[in-house]
Parts: sequence; C-alpha cells; structure tokens
Amino acid sequence: MVVSDLQLYLSADGSHTLFHPGVKQHYHSTFGAIQESQHVFIEAGLKRAFASHRQSAIHILEIGFGTGLNALLTLIEAEKARVRVSYTTIEPFPVARETWSMLNYPQKLDAFNATAPFMKIHQAEWDHPDQISSHFRLVKIHDTVASALNKRAGPCFVPDHPFQLVYFDAFGPDAQPELWTPEIFRQIYNRMAKDGALVTYSVKGDVVRALKSAGFAVEKLPGPPGKRHILRATK
Repeated sequence: MVVSDLQLYLSADGSHTLFHPGVKQHYHSTFGAIQESQHVFIEAGLKRAFASHRQSAIHILEIGFGTGLNALLTLIEAEKARVRVSYTTIEPFPVARETWSMLNYPQKLDAFNATAPFMKIHQAEWDHPDQISSHFRLVKIHDTVASALNKRAGPCFVPDHPFQLVYFDAFGPDAQPELWTPEIFRQIYNRMAKDGALVTYSVKGDVVRALKSAGFAVEKLPGPPGKRHILRATK
C-alpha cells in the first residue's frame, strides 16, 4: 500500500518535507529537511562508520525509507569517499510516485548530479537488490519493521550480515510507539557489528531507556537547527 494523501511542505533550508495527516507528523524537520538528514545521519553516523570500519563495504540498515533522502545523501557520500555501501531499508507504506517525483532534493543537490540516482533509488524494485551506482547497493523491503526483522527467508528478508550503522528514522515515539521499544532495539542490536552505531533524532527519555535496556551505550550529541540534541547509540 502506498501513501498518496501527503502534503508537500517547503522547509527553512529550501528543501521539501512531507506532512502525513494520519500521524500528524512531518517526514523531516521543518527547520531544514536536507540540513537535518545531513547532520543526524551523515555527519553523526555515516562519517563515523567510514572512519571506524575500514573494510571493503559498509552495511547500513535504515528504519523508515520515507522520501529516500537519507539513501540519496548516503549514495552521494559513498561515491565521494569511494567506499562501497550496502543499504537495506524497511518501509511498510511507500510514498506514491506522484508525491516523491515532486520533491526538490535533486535540484537542491544539483552539484552532485543527484537527479539520476534519486530516480533510480525510487524506481528500484521493492524486495529485490539493485546496484544503484558503483558504490551503492540498495535493498528496499516493503514490510513492517517487526515482520521484516523476524523473517529469515523470503522476499522481505533482512540480510544476515552485521550492520555497522543503523539510521533509525521512523515517525516519532508518540506516532509509532511500537517501533521505539526495547524489543525492537534488541533485535537491531543483535544484528549490528561490534562498535556499530545507531543514530536517531529522538532524545526522549523513554527512547534512551529502551536503547540502554537493549544493551546500547547512549550519548547525546548537538542537534541541527531547531533541535537541541540527537542520539547516537553504540554497541
């Protein structure tokens, strides 16, 4: 099932975000969509993984594919650094083509020739691996997080290799409390490499406690504009 009743919103840095009327939340910060994703997931997550795990490939798990912005920014960084990235993302409710095709990320990231990879990321077949660029391999899993993490075979199978990095970018704990639980975080923890990191924008006390209960060491980091802190949790 795709989501088609989303509202396009121009955030403060000139890049688009979407508003989901069902959960009453934006997909990205209204203070700056690209700015937030770059700060939380690339600066606090991906660049650490590149520095900490000097190997042939970095394996990333994303909770919440959404607009595809995190995947696009990761592809850009992978090509710049010439580091191979294997990127697995889980999304139960993909954004409809008529909506994602209006997002202005390729224009805002025009210096990186982002139009073609953005199209390839969104047009990639669900539940099927796709080599999007020379350094970026993508698997989009069309399933709920709980179901995908519990499967060990089939088209919605999360790869069994350890992940060096997790982007936890689901809607907030008030909108999707079933995803921000010790049980979900424990399953993710068990799939991560030693010294792997999980990065997220939420710093709620319940989230911190759930991460610690799952075994993570948690630290607060300075947040992007409009947000005081973000979280990085390490195994």
